[in-house]
Amino acid sequence: MSEKNREGKRTARERLAVEREKQKSAEKRRRALIVGASVVCVLGLAAVIGVVAANSGKDKGTKSSGPVVAPSGAQGKDSLAIPVGKDSAKSTLTIWEDFRCPACQAFETTYRSTIHELTDSSQMRVEYHLVRLIDGNLGGTGSLRAGNAAACAQDAGKFRDYHDVLYENQPKETDDAFASNSKLIELAGKVSGLDTATFRTCVNKGNHDSWVDKSNAAFKAGGFTGTPTVILNGKNIYADQTMTPAKLKQLVQQADKG
Repeated sequence: MSEKNREGKRTARERLAVEREKQKSAEKRRRALIVGASVVCVLGLAAVIGVVAANSGKDKGTKSSGPVVAPSGAQGKDSLAIPVGKDSAKSTLTIWEDFRCPACQAFETTYRSTIHELTDSSQMRVEYHLVRLIDGNLGGTGSLRAGNAAACAQDAGKFRDYHDVLYENQPKETDDAFASNSKLIELAGKVSGLDTATFRTCVNKGNHDSWVDKSNAAFKAGGFTGTPTVILNGKNIYADQTMTPAKLKQLVQQADKG
């Protein structure tokens, strides 16, 4: 074989090797982009469903002492549920929530008008369970204090309105602003007729602190993994990534028609 032919074959092999390296590099970049996109989607989903809030590590929150006093009208096992809507409704939406939880606020912002519509039309009733995961994860007492204040609002027949005000004025997750009773009483001023001497005493004395702690213990015992946990007629609908307010309304209306 001539030197010229050998040189030509060597050049061809080198070109082929270079081309293969280019293909390998392109494949690595493609895989990196796919993995990167997957991570972004997972992290985005985590932010929405409260995976960070769900991390039920060692409870750093202060434990309450004293008797367990359920708010007026509380229902269910151990009277741990605050009901909104008529008992005769054919659908029941159970919500486990934490007033410091940003994912709970996101859920409220998206679904509130639909939930109000369905409860006001007697097609659905809601059972609210108050927990304090963020107190346990980040420390502080804002979840507890806000939960107690919401229970005090239930005593006054103003739970739903005050519940909505708390989420509309929710501080950043790392800001324990709800630990201040004066802040919670200030927000009560946004609900007509709520800021009374009775309400203030209930908030300042922590009448329902032990009840909130008991609700939090029930949440953990139930094996739930994060807040909000939203269950419609026994089915966890928050885990359904196709769920929308429109779909929730459709499911409730179907149940209402039997």
